Amino acid sequence: MSLQLTINYPETLPDAVGKTREQFEQESKWAMAVKLYEMKRLSSGMAAALLEVDRVTFILKLGEYGVPLIDLSEEELLSDIENA
Repeated sequence: MSLQLTINYPETLPDAVGKTREQFEQESKWAMAVKLYEMKRLSSGMAAALLEVDRVTFILKLGEYGVPLIDLSEEELLSDIENA
């Protein structure tokens, strides 16, 4: 079973950001999925499923939102190097 999320927004908002209604809604959906992934609330696979795209497509588009695929702290990177 699939649920639906409805978000109300001003009729003029898509035009204000230079998008069609469809483009604005699709971009909003992507922004939500990417942000949830960045916050570690969704895996890349779950985010891709939410967007109805394959995981590789989702991963490749992360750069457009400035979100790294791998987000390790300096300590984690150094630990990985020392343990290699």
